[in-house]
Amino acid sequence: MQVIEKYFPHLTPQQYDQLAALQGLYNDWNAKINVISRKDIDNLYLHHVLHSLGIAKVIQFTPTTALLDVGTGGGFPGIPLAILFPECRFHLIDRIGKKVRVAQEVAQAIGLRNVTFAHRSLEEEKGRYDFIVSRAVMPLGDLLRLARKNISDRQHNAMPNGVFCLKGGEIQAEIASVRRMADIFNLEDYFEEPFFQAKKVIYVPL
Repeated sequence: MQVIEKYFPHLTPQQYDQLAALQGLYNDWNAKINVISRKDIDNLYLHHVLHSLGIAKVIQFTPTTALLDVGTGGGFPGIPLAILFPECRFHLIDRIGKKVRVAQEVAQAIGLRNVTFAHRSLEEEKGRYDFIVSRAVMPLGDLLRLARKNISDRQHNAMPNGVFCLKGGEIQAEIASVRRMADIFNLEDYFEEPFFQAKKVIYVPL
């Protein structure tokens, strides 16, 4: 938790307790259902929680913002963001039902009330949202093509409605077709740990 406090020092006591509970919960669930690499579970806060919260360094969502987390896996980036933005609404979906179950159980255990869940793909999702968030769930071009139908016309944030995608590594070819539209934020500009040197937030308004 120290690395979370380092970059988010103004957490409420409830937010702190919710975030602090994640390690034990994911340790327990990961022993039953492998949602995080077993070699990586000890790096939960740096590699998964703080990485998810990188989006919060790019935008502060206004209250009542509706967000869809596509391919949430065990709940990333949706659960950390839902903790940080308790007045926003989050809907977390994944194609793999057992991963959705883990995310749902973790959220219930920490009393997270601003999240809902569904076992479905983005193709099947009919809801409309201000923003879609995801963590390297599919090539960016595919994500944008499928997400367009789910973006609301209602605007009430500092940045126009669209997609925030967490990506790592070499992404030049992947973003070539949307380069004129996309804003790229390097997470190493916000977080000093070496893990973030090649990590980025890609924002595309839709």
